[in-house]
Amino acid sequence: MDRRQFLANSLKTAAVAGLSLDPGRAAIENQRPQEVPGEISRDEIARAQFPDGFLWGMATAAYQVEGAWNEDGKGESIWDRFTHTVGKVKGATTGDVTCDEYHRYREDIGILKQLNQKTYRFSISWPRIQPAGIGSPNMKGIDHYSRFVDALLEANIRPFCTIYHWDLPQALEDRGGWPNRDLAGYYADYAGILAKHLGDRITVWAPFNMPWSFTYMGYGVGAFPPGRANFADFLKAAHTVSLAQGEALRSIKAASSKATVGSAYGMAPAYPKTDSVADRAAAARYHAMNNVFFLEAAMHGRYPKAFVGEPPYELMGVRPGDEKIMLAPLDWVGFHYYNRRIVSDASGAHPTGGGFSGTEIEADPSTGRDPYTRFQAVMPTEGPLTEAGLEIWPHGIYDLVTRISNEYNHPIIEITESGCSYLDAPDDRGRVPDARRTDFFREELAELARAIADGARVRSFHAWSLMDNFEWANGYTERYGLAYVDFRSQKRTIKDSGLWYGRVAAANRLNV
Repeated sequence: MDRRQFLANSLKTAAVAGLSLDPGRAAIENQRPQEVPGEISRDEIARAQFPDGFLWGMATAAYQVEGAWNEDGKGESIWDRFTHTVGKVKGATTGDVTCDEYHRYREDIGILKQLNQKTYRFSISWPRIQPAGIGSPNMKGIDHYSRFVDALLEANIRPFCTIYHWDLPQALEDRGGWPNRDLAGYYADYAGILAKHLGDRITVWAPFNMPWSFTYMGYGVGAFPPGRANFADFLKAAHTVSLAQGEALRSIKAASSKATVGSAYGMAPAYPKTDSVADRAAAARYHAMNNVFFLEAAMHGRYPKAFVGEPPYELMGVRPGDEKIMLAPLDWVGFHYYNRRIVSDASGAHPTGGGFSGTEIEADPSTGRDPYTRFQAVMPTEGPLTEAGLEIWPHGIYDLVTRISNEYNHPIIEITESGCSYLDAPDDRGRVPDARRTDFFREELAELARAIADGARVRSFHAWSLMDNFEWANGYTERYGLAYVDFRSQKRTIKDSGLWYGRVAAANRLNV
């Protein structure tokens, strides 16, 4: 993921028909920690317990690993178009080949099995199934994923399918993209096709990966495809996705009686900069916009209070009855964790044209990120930084998991992504010693175990990522994999962190 720019994903858009969360209550619950959590002790790691049957897994995304960008009838995606445009990606690289998992998936599933993994979160490429985004399915695409799922099941690995991980068919972008409300129906048709052909074997479905990120980054600030920078387009896209989320759940369940539907949201715990009422309210708006906007829409058919002043319903394209379309209670809740945010109020500042900087944080430091949410969000650097520049803050996963548990009546939770980028390469013995990544996971998982001990119903953890891959606008300049990939030879080498993670999965404990 292009983490520096978008990893604190969460939306803040207003409530349909006046239904909303209470930001004052949320702000009070989200007080800034009084102490800086230090390094996790050996005793805490030794005590960390995970439930019997806990699912250890890894995650990838189609565009980031598959390659084969124009094979077997696949259509063009917006990421194909974007990466083939000069100046959009570091190093002028593309996902045309990347890890070539389209052809090498059996080898990659072999790595998962070797490392004792029980769940693999992958995504399906929409233009590989419907090259134009509508109409009858491309059966070569269906057959590929059918073989892929069969191979996972043969290895005793649960197929966890993300239906949309950002690779919209370019033909649908040409029809207006996600701001076009019609895409909710097109998307529901696509989800139904997948459930019809694969729902006898896939039982775990997440409609969208990080919906706040691709709507805001693609339409609000133009940093990702399709490269638009219009806040109204972002709001319309976000609402279309909320509609599509509900329609897809019903479409999937109509086609497969075995289906369970959840989510793969991006979230970051938000701590107020000070104990002032204004900063607490700003942190609550961040949580509403960037963490639970789509979750609240699904679970309750409404948006949380994310804006200062009157919510821009008309700009969003909200219509009477939309709350019934959005309402689609999830069977489980999934979200990513990478790092935290420190948030302060900007509601008293005078907005100067909205000014977006092209990041998910904020635009003009004097006015906040935008003229509607009016907060300032900062990715702090109090803790150590990864080589991608992200702060390591293990305690954040505890705060995030417990908060979502409390706010949504202790749902089943799946951690759909978490990881770190380090550029460690094979040494002269062919090993990849990456102790920093092992330390990252060890400390974060100790905090996750503590959340479970305190009552959170967490049933899985998916490390990002199975292997180094194409990291969106950062190209190949970041490496998040637990397996090293030589992109010239396509040789995979399991890193020391991956070997450690495999032992953890086998033992169901951290001190291995």
